[in-house]
Amino acid sequence: MNEDVERRPGEEAIPLPADYDAGLYFIGRVRTPWQNRGECPKNGKQTDAVCTLEVDAAYRPALQNLEGATHLIVLYWMDRAARDLVRQQPRHAPGSRGTFSLRSPARPNPIALSVVERLDIANGIVRVRGLDCIDGTPLLDIKPYFASTDSRPEARVDRAGTEKPATP
Repeated sequence: MNEDVERRPGEEAIPLPADYDAGLYFIGRVRTPWQNRGECPKNGKQTDAVCTLEVDAAYRPALQNLEGATHLIVLYWMDRAARDLVRQQPRHAPGSRGTFSLRSPARPNPIALSVVERLDIANGIVRVRGLDCIDGTPLLDIKPYFASTDSRPEARVDRAGTEKPATP
């Protein structure tokens, strides 16, 4: 449990398992203008800020041919987020919501995903637009965005049923 995380009425936390199921390798760091969660935009479409993906030297060869992608999928580790919340109380909502119905960084595995515009690549630095995380956030992966397979224009999120608790 992360003791320094703000808790709101309606939120529910659980004890976390003692051991992890998998390991990860951080491939670099994300550099943004934001120093804390309150400064971050709610999503990457709310900002025009140019951010950088600083890829560690060992992983820089993996950037080969990435110049051909106008947009990227960036996966990063929200290392300062709570990991024990199963229900959360968004500031904009009248009641709690299940963690898996939200895009909040607070989740059992704080993996975040953003589709970003790739601006340029040089010396292991990828300049992008469209991120929403704190400066120094660990970088997990970079993938090319394919509109032909990644876009789902028919996708919808119905918020009408948010007060119904999930069946255990």
